Amino acid sequence: MTKLLVVATGNPGKLREMQAYLSDSGWELKLKPEDLEIEETGDTFAANACLKASQVAKATGNWAIADDSGLEVDALNGVPGVYSARYGKTDAERITRLLRELGDEVQRQAQFVCAVAIARPDGAIVLQSEGICRGEILYSPRGDGGFGYDPIFYVPEMQMTFAEMTPDLKRSISHRGKAFANLLQKLPNLEG
Repeated sequence: MTKLLVVATGNPGKLREMQAYLSDSGWELKLKPEDLEIEETGDTFAANACLKASQVAKATGNWAIADDSGLEVDALNGVPGVYSARYGKTDAERITRLLRELGDEVQRQAQFVCAVAIARPDGAIVLQSEGICRGEILYSPRGDGGFGYDPIFYVPEMQMTFAEMTPDLKRSISHRGKAFANLLQKLPNLEG
């Protein structure tokens, strides 16, 4: 029997991405209602993921899943962090601002973080997972794939930016891939 999991996003791209990770999980994913808006007021990725999952679960009366992710740059004390998506109006503006703020800094280590949470229909959080991918920020963008900060996030072990990787490679090593791999180990224990 397939169990329903409402994804706490209005973004069809994020729904497809989660479906790829959870395709063999026995859960059917669907987008949250369009008119249901949740303000991300948490000060950590985990807090925002839990907030979104809990509120969507309570509002829909279904199990819900949410994630929150972003980029933390060591030399900027973790900025942009939970404000990664709000660091500019467009991907290009966000990248330009980050590169300007880093300037000629030689310490360019950074990490992408993804937190995922699942809530029961009553809003209680029953599962959480986090994934981290370490890398460094380049001085200028490279690659045409991905989105967001992908063209400037370089993974030394792969000798590529996220934007230069195939979707499958990125999925296997990314923060989101690690968070969902961890989550998938725990998912079968949930009662739907």
